[in-house]
Amino acid sequence: MTGKHVAVLMGGFSSERPVSLSSGAACAAELEAQGYRVTRVDVGRDVAAVLSELKPDVAFNALHGPAGEDGAIQGILEYLQIPYTHSGVMASALAMDKGRAKLVAAAAGVSVAASRIMTRFDIGSVHPMQPPYVVKPVREGSSFGVVIVREGQSAPPQVVGSDEWKYGDTVMVEHYVAGREFTCAVMGDRVLGVCEIIPLAHSFYDYDAKYADGGSRHECPAKISPNIYQKIQIMALQAHQAIGCRGVSRSDFRFDESRAGSDADNSGGEGELIWLEVNTQPGMTPTSLVPDIAKAEGYSFGALLSWMVEDASCMR
Repeated sequence: MTGKHVAVLMGGFSSERPVSLSSGAACAAELEAQGYRVTRVDVGRDVAAVLSELKPDVAFNALHGPAGEDGAIQGILEYLQIPYTHSGVMASALAMDKGRAKLVAAAAGVSVAASRIMTRFDIGSVHPMQPPYVVKPVREGSSFGVVIVREGQSAPPQVVGSDEWKYGDTVMVEHYVAGREFTCAVMGDRVLGVCEIIPLAHSFYDYDAKYADGGSRHECPAKISPNIYQKIQIMALQAHQAIGCRGVSRSDFRFDESRAGSDADNSGGEGELIWLEVNTQPGMTPTSLVPDIAKAEGYSFGALLSWMVEDASCMR
């Protein structure tokens, strides 16, 4: 029994609140099973006052989305001098900005897809790049707001410029890479295994595929050539380190085997391998990827969470 008091931060007020509540509940229950004294904190605007009164030994950050993984809550925890899990202020803010994160990752040698940053109102009625491409908010997670524009589509998606859009005015327009989806976790300075994400009855790994029961299948470890497996691991670690991540992160990739024959994309001529983004606050729900990857590496859910708590610090 550790006796350490852990405040599990969950909920918040982003689009990913339901996911965070699920992650937080699972983590809190398991940390209690590991012997920690746990307080569940549904984060509101008064979180600084709440934490000042609680005085926990560690804050386990189970928040997702804006204010939870963009450096905001990390700054509050630094100010309060409460050791916390996952990445610090700078890395969290950088990773949350998909455009800037791609620039840093690419400079470190990570293969990325061609893209451009623009306002959603500038897309208009003319394709901003040759289809297929993806339009995605620059500061959202869980695939919120992601729109795929297929080959042959006559005009850009009008929803992006409409009043229905609620994901911010700045978007990334990125070349769409077809094929298989892979993800790889990093734990501290150690890269873990590669997992293939196989959406079931979904065209891509969208919100429902991520979180609904039976939405996707995880193949851990991924059944892919040793060369591509290793390339994914190398790039995941490169991105983690270049962006300055700490604790646990997860990088997502697309791999198109049909584009074999050239090594310009860092895949050894076996196809097009592209890094999409790094997630500094990976989901910890019952259907989440990092617990599955860690399990394949010999870490139980409890061991993974205990490592994260003991790794917590300020000045991350």
